[in-house]
Amino acid sequence: MLRRVLSLLAVLGFALAAAPSARASTPAGIDQIGHVIVIVQENWSFDSLYGNFPGADGFANAGNAAPQVDRTGQPYATLPQPLNSTLTPPGPDPRFPANLPNQPFRTAPYVPADQKTGDLVTRFYQEQLQIDAGKMDKFVAYGGSGGLPLSYYDATNLPEGELAHQFTLDDHFFHAAYGGSFLNHFWLICACSPVWPNAPANVVANLDAQGHLVTDGAVTPDGYAVNTVYSVNRPHPASITNPTQLLPEQTMPTVGDRLSARDVSWAWYAGGWNNALAGHPDPLFQFHHQPFAYFQNYADNTPGRTAHLKDEQDFLGALHSGDLPAVSFIKPLGEDNEHPGYASLLQGQEHVASLVRAVQQSRYWSNAVVIITYDENGGFWDHVAPPHVDRWGPGTRVPTIIVSPFARRGYVDHTQYDTTSILKLIESRWRLAPLGTRDAAANNLANALNFNQPAQPAGFDLARTSLFGLALAGGIGLLATGGYTWRRQRRRRA
Repeated sequence: MLRRVLSLLAVLGFALAAAPSARASTPAGIDQIGHVIVIVQENWSFDSLYGNFPGADGFANAGNAAPQVDRTGQPYATLPQPLNSTLTPPGPDPRFPANLPNQPFRTAPYVPADQKTGDLVTRFYQEQLQIDAGKMDKFVAYGGSGGLPLSYYDATNLPEGELAHQFTLDDHFFHAAYGGSFLNHFWLICACSPVWPNAPANVVANLDAQGHLVTDGAVTPDGYAVNTVYSVNRPHPASITNPTQLLPEQTMPTVGDRLSARDVSWAWYAGGWNNALAGHPDPLFQFHHQPFAYFQNYADNTPGRTAHLKDEQDFLGALHSGDLPAVSFIKPLGEDNEHPGYASLLQGQEHVASLVRAVQQSRYWSNAVVIITYDENGGFWDHVAPPHVDRWGPGTRVPTIIVSPFARRGYVDHTQYDTTSILKLIESRWRLAPLGTRDAAANNLANALNFNQPAQPAGFDLARTSLFGLALAGGIGLLATGGYTWRRQRRRRA
């Protein structure tokens, strides 16, 4: 009996001695994040989707926003009729009236969210002209799409909007650089603009002595690529056969390089990647949405490319196999990325919700932070003037939603962020050196997170993320896509 008591006391003493060490090894604060998953969608401003979101800085705060003016500064009496870039040739879109008031207008009565509108201009110099020193009054004048920049959907109760209701919506998140997808994807991974010294004259913009645009181009006079060009590396469009028209390999450090140096696993998952590499890209595969492919460390036939650049289907496989890297970037294929002109808003939103749902149902949910963001504003108007930080931007506000057991619940975060705040979160979590001055100074999304709130079970409120309130102008009541069924729960306007 005495021997048993002594044995029990010995075990108890060992447990007590070990307890402080166990407590000390438990992650705290930001170190509780085990996985960061960034889903990058396309081309919407904040107001063009969430201007009516409860509690957000939306239309209710816009007051009597300055009317849109033409290039001479004169207000439009009515908005030009929206153009449809999908017509052959492009022209006025007969689905819209030709005399819309000079103010934001709902798109859904004319084009429901499961259909496609025309596309808009998104370029480096043009967005600066649209912002017009913070007056936000020349989006129509330099939008190349008639009055379409003033259009908006109410995405409050669409699939991603439902996630924003449950988790955290960032309403002062700006895309990092003026212009389009090409440049902003670079800023997402390197907080930098690609360089092209001695670029061919036909791709270089021409500015006058005051810095005003005379002739547009993809490259600035001092050698930075700011509008869409393609990489000398594969994949790039087969139609480009002159290698002098392709951007040379880039050598600046990327977040991938920083993570690899710290032995932190990561991958970029792109929809349609495998087919593009095999030489038969999907018609909606976007070559310029693959920023790592432009870099020397991830060039053709390099170990870096094999290890880190993957197909979106590999992300779903990793969720199930237990091989998910610590940091994942997901770039959906064109039909799923919400881009006006070639994709519908609704299909892309459903696709994102299905990705989130897969994470929620996986073993990784308990320590994951999912960031749903947009590369840039797509030429759409927004009433909040972006802060001016440097020659590159940031540009217009874009929606960003933080989905995580750590995300503040039902919260609108008014903290100022930009695309490099995603980098800052990754850098903060894994103790990485900043890539530039912008990410070094950025807020790291911490205000969207609460590491002390009660834990959420895996699959938190899955019913709400799989059964969305859809009330589109076209009367959608039941919609099944991609294996998921979306039912109308409440009748609210889209």
